[in-house]
Amino acid sequence: MSGDTTAGHEKWMREALRFASIAAGRGEVPIGAVLVRDGELLAGAHDSKELTGDPTAHAEILVIREAAERLGDWRLDGAELYVTLEPCPMCAGAMLQARVAKLVFGASNPRWGACGTEFNLLGNPRFNHQVKVEGGVLAEECGALLSNTFRQYRAAEGARPERDPRK
Repeated sequence: MSGDTTAGHEKWMREALRFASIAAGRGEVPIGAVLVRDGELLAGAHDSKELTGDPTAHAEILVIREAAERLGDWRLDGAELYVTLEPCPMCAGAMLQARVAKLVFGASNPRWGACGTEFNLLGNPRFNHQVKVEGGVLAEECGALLSNTFRQYRAAEGARPERDPRK
């Protein structure tokens, strides 16, 4: 695997945080993701639901789409997905479908977390594929970005999005 060290995980999570910061600057939910294989960045994205009007424009979905297009194959065997917030059920399902090998996330998601916090789709033995999961990488930084961004959104009249996905 490409980042199976603390330093490797932190490097890629910082890259995901960079994308999350871009999202915050664009009025989006500040979630960023990168997809890596063999130490190479295949794709990076941030949530873009507000910009696109597409409810599926989560960072995880966007990086999976971009990597599959780049590689010309929907199978992302051996790839690791780094995301600043624990994925929702839709995104966990996309990881299973794409055969992502490992998920590394920052902050837990007590509202929508489908990778161990609320339930765990990725380790369900009924599926023909499971995804290894490691959570809590740079969790404080990832959570702080979410909290601070939503505090700013609330302070700005009429700002969107209105709700922190963790609550």
